[in-house]
Amino acid sequence: MTESGDERTREAFIDTNLLLRFLLNNLPQQADAVEDLLKRAAAGSVILTTNVMVIAELVWTCESFYKLSKQEIRDKVVMILNTPGLRVENHDLLLQAALFYADQNIDFIDAYNGCWAKDQRIPSVYSFDQRHYRRIPGIRVDVPPR
Repeated sequence: MTESGDERTREAFIDTNLLLRFLLNNLPQQADAVEDLLKRAAAGSVILTTNVMVIAELVWTCESFYKLSKQEIRDKVVMILNTPGLRVENHDLLLQAALFYADQNIDFIDAYNGCWAKDQRIPSVYSFDQRHYRRIPGIRVDVPPR
């Protein structure tokens, strides 16, 4: 809804703070409002879209501020990715990254970047942080030559 209460736009971007409220239910009134919005999206009365940066911020906030485990965060990301009526940019890459993040104990951004490189058929990643990328099958990791 717009400030005037008029819902003219069928498509809207959903920001990190809404997803956090919904997933964590730490502010129940706001969580309920987000749940209602997601139900409207599932019913097709509004189309919600979000992007990779929102999911990355969600992971970072859950990890650093709320101190959730990687498995809990993975489950929350998967839940968001599977929310009917919510379109998420690079959905499949984010899903792969969430699984590597928790199951292979990789930083989320490294997991996403490795999955992105594989998707783009880029077989090699240059990084000084080799331990994470080595856990992604099909990715070769190198340090820059001197």
